[in-house]
Amino acid sequence: MSFEALGLSSEVLRAVTEEGYDTPTPIQQAAIPLVLSGVDVMASAQTGTGKTAGFTLPMLQRLSLSERPVRGRKGPPPVRALVLTPTRELAAQIAESVSTYGKYLQIRSAVVFGGVSINPQISQLRKGVDILIATPGRLLDHAGQNTVDLSRLEILVLDEADRMLDMGFIHDVKRVLALLPESAQRQNLLFSATFSKDIKQLAGRMLNDPQLVEVAPQNATADRIEQQVHLVDKSRKRELLSRMIRDEDWRQVLVFTRTKHGANRLAEQLSKEGLSAAAIHGNKSQGARTRALAGFKEGKLRVLVATDIAARGLDIDQLPNVVNFELPNVPEDYVHRIGRTARAGLSGKAVSLVCVDEAKLLRDIEKLIRRELPRIHIEGFDVDPSIKAEPIRKTSKPTPGPGQGRGRRSRDRNAGKKPPVGAQASASRGASRRRRGA
Repeated sequence: MSFEALGLSSEVLRAVTEEGYDTPTPIQQAAIPLVLSGVDVMASAQTGTGKTAGFTLPMLQRLSLSERPVRGRKGPPPVRALVLTPTRELAAQIAESVSTYGKYLQIRSAVVFGGVSINPQISQLRKGVDILIATPGRLLDHAGQNTVDLSRLEILVLDEADRMLDMGFIHDVKRVLALLPESAQRQNLLFSATFSKDIKQLAGRMLNDPQLVEVAPQNATADRIEQQVHLVDKSRKRELLSRMIRDEDWRQVLVFTRTKHGANRLAEQLSKEGLSAAAIHGNKSQGARTRALAGFKEGKLRVLVATDIAARGLDIDQLPNVVNFELPNVPEDYVHRIGRTARAGLSGKAVSLVCVDEAKLLRDIEKLIRRELPRIHIEGFDVDPSIKAEPIRKTSKPTPGPGQGRGRRSRDRNAGKKPPVGAQASASRGASRRRRGA
């Protein structure tokens, strides 16, 4: 099947062709005609299969064929389509896709997220935006300042819905839904890697008689990913990682750790060993995250060390290698991590460095994906049988970065107020948990 057969306009097809695509992926084949028809859609597919274009292309076409609502006397022009995403990186990449595929259409788009100044975003919204891509916290900041009008929204997209819930955004999402017209007055699209019980409950709240699209088994890993496990002592993981990067001449490798502190420490150690590396996680400023990701994509950085905040937000063309320096506490995150490679039909390699402490985590992952991962032995890295497993301290759920959870508006409102009895101790414990988290 070709993109032409899906009913897309010549302007959209021209942009798609110029990007080098001629055959839609299964999720695109299933979702695009449904979105074009105007029905609500609940779609699931394994990561890296083209979900973004599955809603971006038909959304652009639908908006191009309808008239813009008349601007009111006060406030900014109404937004026509809203795409909610859990991370800044994903928001930026969706915005890039909208710009790329909509370049021959008279569609205006903008992206808003935290970690950067809100004033340029306000200026852009005042000029009028058809498609707004946003993280929940910063969107609520704009709503609180009356710098965005969502009262006449035509299309709502909730992307990476399961990740949104995992990161604790459910209350912010509900607050956003309360700002929108009734669900029956707009088209609603929910895209997710999995359909958990919580996702189905959310879908019941925002979707109207949705068409279900599910093109791959839940929690499946891409067939084109070569997956390996290297059993190694915890103290020798970094040594093994360095050796593999050099011996196999990996020019680009994405490495996952469980914690922010671990990501920083590993990136610093690899850099000292002559391997250009940088860390990316929720505590990094937006500028630092953007520079690190750009350097990695351009080949200036050989190693990008990330926490799970990046697991679903990164879309790197032809990324060949992913390494789990530490296994995730949540088995589903393994699927999303390794899904950063072997995207768009390409092949890739996913390596997990597993110490004795992580034996249970590995068993949980293999149970989830319904397969046993091959164990690969590298000479000189024998596991010391005298080392006994120690419990892995569970980290709290990822704390949203600036502009992604509770916005600056909430912090400003509470500034200078005396905390209630017991709040200081509770806040201290919460801060400690966040420091340990991803």
